[in-house]
Order: sequence, then C-alpha cells, then structure tokens
Amino acid sequence: MSNYWSDFVAGLQPYSPGEQPQLHNLLKLNTNENPYGPSPRALEAVQAQLNDDLRLYPAPGSEHLKETIAGYFKRDISEVFVGNGSDEVLAHTFNGFFKQRLPILFPDISYSFYPVFCQLYGIDFTQVPLADDFSLRTQDYQRANGGIIFPNPNAPTGRLLPLDDIAQLLNSNRDSVVVIDEAYIDFGGDSAASLIDDYDNLLVVHTLSKARSLAGLRIGYALGSAALIEGLDRIKNSFNSYPLSHLQVAAAVASFDDVDYFQTTCARVVSARTALTESLEALGFNVLPSAANFVFVSHALHAAAQLSAQLREHGVLVRHFKQPRISNFLRITVGSDEQNARLIACLIACLDAALSESAD
Repeated sequence: MSNYWSDFVAGLQPYSPGEQPQLHNLLKLNTNENPYGPSPRALEAVQAQLNDDLRLYPAPGSEHLKETIAGYFKRDISEVFVGNGSDEVLAHTFNGFFKQRLPILFPDISYSFYPVFCQLYGIDFTQVPLADDFSLRTQDYQRANGGIIFPNPNAPTGRLLPLDDIAQLLNSNRDSVVVIDEAYIDFGGDSAASLIDDYDNLLVVHTLSKARSLAGLRIGYALGSAALIEGLDRIKNSFNSYPLSHLQVAAAVASFDDVDYFQTTCARVVSARTALTESLEALGFNVLPSAANFVFVSHALHAAAQLSAQLREHGVLVRHFKQPRISNFLRITVGSDEQNARLIACLIACLDAALSESAD
C-alpha cells in the first residue's frame, strides 16, 4: 500500500499465477506446461534472430505471423489478431467487447482471472454454476447478457463442450459476443474456429504456450470476423503498437510450419494422459474426463489439500484450489511418462503413509 496509489489501484484484487519456484529436482505439475520442448525449428528461428536487427522495431501488425495463422486455419488475414500471450488478447477482448449494460456470463468454476479482468475494466458479471458433474449446460446461457466467455476444454476441470453444443449456444446469443478460450483444444477437441463463417459474434482465442511449448515467449492470437478483429486492433493500437518481438514472431511461424512435430508431441501428451488416468484410477482417484493436458482428480478417502502438501514434501507440485465446490480436487498436469511415473510413486508413498497413520 502506498500513499501514491489511486483508490482504484488500492481496491484491485490481482490474480495470483501458479507457482514457479526454482528448486533443484522439482517436478512441476501445477501450471500445465508441456513436458516436451518447442519445435527444433522454432529454436533455430529464435537463434537466427539474434543479430543486429534487434535494434529495429518489429512490424507493428506482425503480418508474417498473421498470414501463417490464417493459412493454417484457412481464414483471411483480416480475421486474425495476435498479441503478447493469450492473457493480453483476452484483456483486450474484455475491454473491447464486454463493457456493456448487461452482465457478462461465464462458469462459476473457470479461470480465476476472468473476475480479475472484470474488476480491472469495471465489467458486471454473473458466474453461471456448472452441473454437478462439472459439465457446462448451454441452456443456462439462454438469458440476456453482455457477452459470454468460457474455456473449452474448461479449466480446471478439463471437460470438453462439443461443437454442436457451442453452435446451439451461439444460436441463442446472436446479439452478444461469445468468446471460446481454447488454450487446451489441441489435446482432444475440435476448434470452434470452424464456426466463424456462420457466427460473426464468435471470437476464438488460442495460445502457443501449451500444445506448442512456447510459454516462455508469450504468444497468443484470436480468430473471428473481420469486424471483431478490427475492434481488437483498435484496442491494441491504443495500448501497445508493438506487442510481439522479432523472436516471438519467428518462433511462432516456425512452430506452425513444423506440423509433424506438433502432431507428434500432442499425441504423446494424449497417450500419457490416458495412462496417467488409468494409474490414478487404480489408486482410487476419481478422474474427470479430460480433453486437456491435465487431469482433475479427487479421492474419497484423502483430502486434496493434505495430498498436495505431502506431494510438495516429495518435491512434486500440483495445483489445489480453495473454492468450496472443488476444494477436494487436485489439478495435475500431464507430464512425460517418466514424470508421471514419479508422480504415481510419490502418491503411493503418500497414501501408504496415511494408511499407516490411521492404523496407529
């Protein structure tokens, strides 16, 4: 707190990101990073940018990257927006489309930074409860609203809403912007970008942090009608005309070009998720159906908070949430086969220790 703060700053409740401790031999399964590195082509592209040209500003429109993304999704370049991570893209989205007379709608169990953005930009919102099985019911969004946003697959649950259900939701909300936040879509779903031609109120937001393993470079983008993209450009050019550096653009373009590597690593994560789910279920965990690079789990006999603390003692970080509906769940990032084996071994040790204590 400072005397120089405005009342607005003093009243903010900022988002707390997942831990990023720098400890030796730590197994980080708490922030949904990809266990496999970026495409070798992306690394080579970054190295090629380390020259005197770094004295020059990057292209403000990042046209090369926009053209690459447009070609990948078979869209026009006017339907692509790029930004410094999907968080920045989403921030511009909230600021540009959601400051309406009516509240916006998003699930009660979802990203905790959605309410933070609403507070930052003075946006009214209503959190719509998920069903008891944590699925999203499209009929709950058939009400007057100032916009709709939800992750698909949802986070932290990992549950996927099929495209037919998304189309139904869009049909019921023609007068407001509907944003599908698809950070994890490449691990088990079909992008709603295929619906853009039918719905000019649809905006689809992606990141290169997860499936493309470029979290350290912060690259995000949005796909939507040219009118929506123009709105985002107006916000961006009123905030920061140069959001992406030479290095970011080069790495992103190379990542999209290396289709084989992308498909191979996604398939490896999906395979590891299946094996991890089976191993967790064998230990008595309830594992929600996941289309993401994480699983959301609970155990009937062991408290999630205690398991999280015990795993930390073994050098394994997972994510525990304190919200009442999910306080007994853990979100566990899918690691490599070796990382998942270490996790399971540590969980077995934790469960065995708990049984020994109860026997005493």
